[in-house]
Amino acid sequence: MTGYLELAASAVLYALGIVAQSVASQRADEGGGGLGLLARLLRDRLYLSGFAGQVGGFALAFLARAELPLYLVQAGSSCAVGLATLFGMAVLGWRVRAVEIVVLLVMATGLVLLVAAATPSAAHDVPQGLGIVLFGLPLVALVLIQRLVGGAVPLAASAGLAFAVVAMTSRTLADEPLLTLPLYPLAWVMVVAALVGQSYLALALRRGSATSTVATMDATTVVLTSVIGIAALGDRITPGREWWVVLGVGLVVSGVLLLGYADRFTKTPARVAR
Repeated sequence: MTGYLELAASAVLYALGIVAQSVASQRADEGGGGLGLLARLLRDRLYLSGFAGQVGGFALAFLARAELPLYLVQAGSSCAVGLATLFGMAVLGWRVRAVEIVVLLVMATGLVLLVAAATPSAAHDVPQGLGIVLFGLPLVALVLIQRLVGGAVPLAASAGLAFAVVAMTSRTLADEPLLTLPLYPLAWVMVVAALVGQSYLALALRRGSATSTVATMDATTVVLTSVIGIAALGDRITPGREWWVVLGVGLVVSGVLLLGYADRFTKTPARVAR
């Protein structure tokens, strides 16, 4: 039960962080993107508050991964985009439309299916050397091509890939004693992946809306971690409920994407207060 409580609290903190980071990124002064933009945002108190929410959400999700499979943890965390929409409506005056309410119900249904299908399990240990190669190569590629990536959607998908690396490395480390984590090379790969993901996320938030950016990022992360978690990291499913996971992940991902891009199908898109 502890893992489920950690996951719920994680989603709330992630949602608060999304709202704060979105407002801070869109009001940032003009200049270069990438790590330069991230460096400027780190001087903004609102962005730092959002970043603190992201860190708190990550810490709780990290603890939840010690006993819960990635497909559940990442789907639960991705529902933060729905909570962020509700927070934005209550605090910043964002408009919530009927289609968004329907989508939130779809996401909730998918999450219930995943909770019912999940079986607590410890992850397979990944050899440190092999893990550095497998998880490190995507990060090197993301750093090298950052200046070549344009548009909010590719940037958000790249952030999703980086955060998928964060999730997968933390899944293999979550059952280790916290004080020994700095001794594991994979822990430093996880930190680098988080920084790369934050860099891409900050740039994507500046070029696109908060909900569509986070939706693309979360959809990418959920799909990658769900497939790899089940195929290679030891994530387990209650026997006979495999299709519940397929349907649950499909509903959550569809809901996240529809919620993120709902403003394309309406004449009254949500606005971020500045």
